[in-house]
Amino acid sequence: MKEYYVYIMASKRNGTLYTGVTSDIVKRVWQHKSGVTKGFTSKYKVNQLVYYELHSDIMEAIKREKNIKAWKRIWKLSLIEEKNPTWDDLYNSIV
Repeated sequence: MKEYYVYIMASKRNGTLYTGVTSDIVKRVWQHKSGVTKGFTSKYKVNQLVYYELHSDIMEAIKREKNIKAWKRIWKLSLIEEKNPTWDDLYNSIV
């Protein structure tokens, strides 16, 4: 069964946030960390994986990503802190 991830990257605790969706979280986070893909995350040095959730349906994952992107910033911060109160970079836990 294919898995899909909705994730949030941060530049630092309470820093710039980026929300995305992917089917290969290890590869996608590596791309953000290494800066190989030019864009928002490389420009603002958003390279720490601070939150992710797993979905089994791509449409459900895309809907969730869009919902989170539309949230107020304080709601996103609360979501991160609920699962990752110390804002650890979760990348090493997924590789």
